[in-house]
Amino acid sequence: MNAKELLIELLKFKSITPKDDGILNFIALELSDFEAFFVEKEGVKNLLLTKKFQDEGDHLAFCGHVDVVPTGEGWQSDPFKPVEKEGFIYARGAQDMKSGVAAFIHAAKNANFKGSRLSLMLTSDEEGEAKYGTLELLKFMQEENILPDFAIVGEPTCDKHLGDSIKIGRRGSINGKILIRGKQGHVAYPEKCINPIHDFSHALKFLAGFDLDPGSADFTPSKIVITDIRGGLEVCNVTPNDLKLMFNVRNSPDTTLDDVKNYIDKICHGLNYELEIKQSSKPFLTHHDNKVVQKLNESIQKITQRVPSFNTKGGTSDARFLAEFGISVCEFGVCNDRIHAIDERVSVEDFEKLCEIYKDFIENF
Repeated sequence: MNAKELLIELLKFKSITPKDDGILNFIALELSDFEAFFVEKEGVKNLLLTKKFQDEGDHLAFCGHVDVVPTGEGWQSDPFKPVEKEGFIYARGAQDMKSGVAAFIHAAKNANFKGSRLSLMLTSDEEGEAKYGTLELLKFMQEENILPDFAIVGEPTCDKHLGDSIKIGRRGSINGKILIRGKQGHVAYPEKCINPIHDFSHALKFLAGFDLDPGSADFTPSKIVITDIRGGLEVCNVTPNDLKLMFNVRNSPDTTLDDVKNYIDKICHGLNYELEIKQSSKPFLTHHDNKVVQKLNESIQKITQRVPSFNTKGGTSDARFLAEFGISVCEFGVCNDRIHAIDERVSVEDFEKLCEIYKDFIENF
């Protein structure tokens, strides 16, 4: 089948996280000349397809997810019955990210690769907690001594036009919770109370919206964003016993978990407080002059005649796991204007050009 037919078939699978609905078996059959390894843990299915070409050269991988978010209500057509209309294909996962998956499957099947090994890494657990997805594939590949040197994640990365953006990194995510303890009492006798809101008020301006670093050429500043604050009994005559505050920091490599902890400890000095803090994902950056970035840049310009920007915007992706294993990774895919939205769609022209870009990239890597 051609690339568009393949995409349409993939879009028919109701692969809502973490169910794969049989799509991984379908893909394994489609690439039957690749060796297939199914890695499953805690009900999450993952698939590694790999093919050795020669002993010398780079090991290149494509990484992606076949799972999609729930559809929601209000679609003009059945979200798992793809509809092609006015140059677009409408279906859940059309942008995020079955178009990327179909494109790199088609490219891997038809391109002439000159490196040592070509692999495709697919998970059904990216849109959820991502505990047993790509990370488990990487552990398996490490055990088999076949970790790739370079990788592309086929996430939808472009803004307005195909080719306008490559993601060369992502910010990390740090979640925190502060509990400031006080002593509940009657508002008429404030001297008998310890009001945690009053005690913390001087520190709030040093927390809300505070930049922990100045930012860089590749990253915006790591900013503390307060997401929830509450205390008291929702009455006017009782002071609260404690104050709870939650925050998030989307951090660049310039700010670490310890940096955030130390800063919170500093501004809360003297208070009776507890801090819970956790790094849910780590930041990464692949340098502009890295081979995977430069070769992808060349293929994009060749096919689209656009010069992509290099950026690190957005949330997290599975690329962070590859970076932790020392793999040089970047992300490139179709436009992301309707990801997770009602009537998600992908441009047929963009999808077909993405197939060309991946094929050119593989053949010239």
